[in-house]
Amino acid sequence: MAEIQALLTHKIVLWVGFNILILILLAIDLGLVHRKDHTISIKEGFIWSVIWILVALAFNYVVYLWKGSEVGFQFLTGYLIERVLSMDNIFVFFVILAYFKVPTQYQYRVLYWGILGALIFRGLFIALGVVLVAKFHWILYVFAIFLILTAIKLVVGKEKDIEPEKNPILKLVRRFLPITPNYEGKHFLIKRNKKILGTPLLVVLIVVETTDVMFALDSLPAIFAITLDPFIIYTSNVFAILGLRALYFAIAGLIQIFYYLKYALSAILGFVGIKMLIADIFKIPSSIALLVIVGMFMIAIIASILFPNPDKDKPKPADAV
Repeated sequence: MAEIQALLTHKIVLWVGFNILILILLAIDLGLVHRKDHTISIKEGFIWSVIWILVALAFNYVVYLWKGSEVGFQFLTGYLIERVLSMDNIFVFFVILAYFKVPTQYQYRVLYWGILGALIFRGLFIALGVVLVAKFHWILYVFAIFLILTAIKLVVGKEKDIEPEKNPILKLVRRFLPITPNYEGKHFLIKRNKKILGTPLLVVLIVVETTDVMFALDSLPAIFAITLDPFIIYTSNVFAILGLRALYFAIAGLIQIFYYLKYALSAILGFVGIKMLIADIFKIPSSIALLVIVGMFMIAIIASILFPNPDKDKPKPADAV
């Protein structure tokens, strides 16, 4: 009994300690480094993207020393999967921010709070997924089939236009909370004539948040093919998401260059789905999975540079209503 209590205490301290670390990093990020709202340049976005990658790799090294090489590779593979799949999120963020004509100096604030909320929802999804897999092992096969079908859809399916105004959560909020016609600086909510009003910045935050939840349905099943350790799943997701904002500003203006990215995403999802399906028969080592995923992503980048997008007429997002 004492051993069980000690183990539980250790796990609680581990989880609480990690989340405190993340809150400290976020507080330093917005409270000190980005305290003043300003337009984030590509150079600044690139620098911070590198910083977040180095922080993730430092944590990965700690995991490697603590849990060994296999778990270390699992963390790194999970981190890379989430980073690659989040490239789609970046494109969607670009469309949403352009659609609502968000002033550039407030875009970082929207993505900051949007991703902070995403950490909470991802944690809930991971907890639910771990419980389901523990009780119903066959659900892994459901995840695998879902990933393979998603991979096929990415290649053969028609791309749908993103229509933020049709977001059901946004419609629900507007029924109960009046929205000001114009942006009110950096504020999400304001008080006017003794009434609480939402601002267009709150609308954008809601759309970003709910969009990320939808993307989580694609990316989270993929990492269950790599590991079932909830701590590794959660921490790798957290570090991938934390670097997403900086990555957005680093490549938002260059997003159209990655023309073959969707084929890489499709191949990665298909590979992960197959890995999950055959796991009970043949377990692909985490190191091999990592090399395959990195290889697919690099091939897509090289192909995009050598054979650029033939469609030079880039469609512009529709004007906000």
